[in-house]
Amino acid sequence: MTDELTVVLTSMTPIGELRAAIPLGLLRYDLAWPMVFALSIIGNLIPVPFIIVSLLTVGSRLERRDDFIGGLLRWRTHRIEQTWGERVRRYGFWGVMLIVAIPLPLTGAWSGSLAVWALRVPLRTGFTAIALGVFVAGTIVVALTQAGISLFGS
Repeated sequence: MTDELTVVLTSMTPIGELRAAIPLGLLRYDLAWPMVFALSIIGNLIPVPFIIVSLLTVGSRLERRDDFIGGLLRWRTHRIEQTWGERVRRYGFWGVMLIVAIPLPLTGAWSGSLAVWALRVPLRTGFTAIALGVFVAGTIVVALTQAGISLFGS
């Protein structure tokens, strides 16, 4: 598997997303930052339409299940509602974008997709906000990784 494909696949993962893919591409594979940035954004956005459509079709049924998957979905939906619900209802597009743009654990495109479903954000608005949030998060992670490389070396 090529280094570039590894970066794309890493950015598609639910926990790592581009927060893991960008440092991987820059530090481990020594790829140019513009390439890593582009690959990470593309990879991070690939699952988004599939996540949203899947949640729209089976999310409510999964949430009602009395097993690990149902419990996990209920827990994450509840946390998104508590943490972001008011902001998303008040700020709409910008609220969803903020969920995705802050490169911290349990934020990102996967959480943004879940928020779009759970908070009933219109799909076009939600996807555009997620895409912008991924771009902002990627910019932050590249800048921080490049700063770390400059300060501490690779």
